[in-house]
Amino acid sequence: MKVIGIGNAIVDVICKVEETFLTNNKLTKSTMKLVDESEFNKLLSNLKIEDTVSGGSVANSIVGLSQLGNEVGFIGKINNDELGSKYEEGLKKEKVKYFYKKKKEVIPTGTCLILITPDSERTMVTYLGTAGKISDKDIDVNAIKKSEVLFLEGYLWDEGEPKKAFEKAIQNSNKVAMSLSDLFCVERHKVHFLELVKNKLDITFANEQEMMSLIGAKKFDEIIDFSKNTKKLIVVTRGESGAVAIKDNEVHECSAMKILKIRDLTGAGDLFAGGFLHGFVNRKTIKESLERGTEMSSKIIQIIGARLN
Repeated sequence: MKVIGIGNAIVDVICKVEETFLTNNKLTKSTMKLVDESEFNKLLSNLKIEDTVSGGSVANSIVGLSQLGNEVGFIGKINNDELGSKYEEGLKKEKVKYFYKKKKEVIPTGTCLILITPDSERTMVTYLGTAGKISDKDIDVNAIKKSEVLFLEGYLWDEGEPKKAFEKAIQNSNKVAMSLSDLFCVERHKVHFLELVKNKLDITFANEQEMMSLIGAKKFDEIIDFSKNTKKLIVVTRGESGAVAIKDNEVHECSAMKILKIRDLTGAGDLFAGGFLHGFVNRKTIKESLERGTEMSSKIIQIIGARLN
């Protein structure tokens, strides 16, 4: 396979809300908040569901790679329940090989409320469910060894079992890429993420805000200097300012596409990473990979949800 992803296997529940819904429920716009099952159900009880899709950050990237014609796989923990079955079917429909055998768990399959405000920003409320309980026993070492690139998400990193799963996967990989996922994740795991970026990852995906927080930078030039020193490939998305990839002493830039109608920013980073990795595994230049990532993310923000049809 070209790429195998390991991430939170989560069913996305997409809802449109007004700004007041976020304020009333003490939610910070454009971030992801982890909640328990009862809080999740309480929020959901006041909402109208627009759509339900098998999601999760890395899974979205992997589906994007599959749609571009790459052989790909995914590892993520689900329960043998209705949402778990729906999740598995969603991946198989997209021609993604699923390297996980679901069984009856005490905790249900994870779900994520994606709240879209009128300005197209998305705020996420996640009940990780059994997705967050992934352990080293869930890792298919053979599948990882047979893949050119292992792709991980910062959302999944946590002390205990998930950390062991990460380490086992990295030890058996040929090349490893990771998305820092969210400012919330970076601030929670700064020391670990910094160690990963400097010493374990071949490719790091982050947005400007996440990268600034990770290294305590005040201006973008500091990110470039840091990246040059790591000697790794670091790819930073900058919203309307486009995207930048730094490798050794070279800085490659790609401007953002001028989009007419942004409908929902969900999945923009996921599809960007998928597009970039497509270029990378198909031996394209860094500039071409940036362009493909930008093209994929510009397509996804013009539709609702994180999957291109």
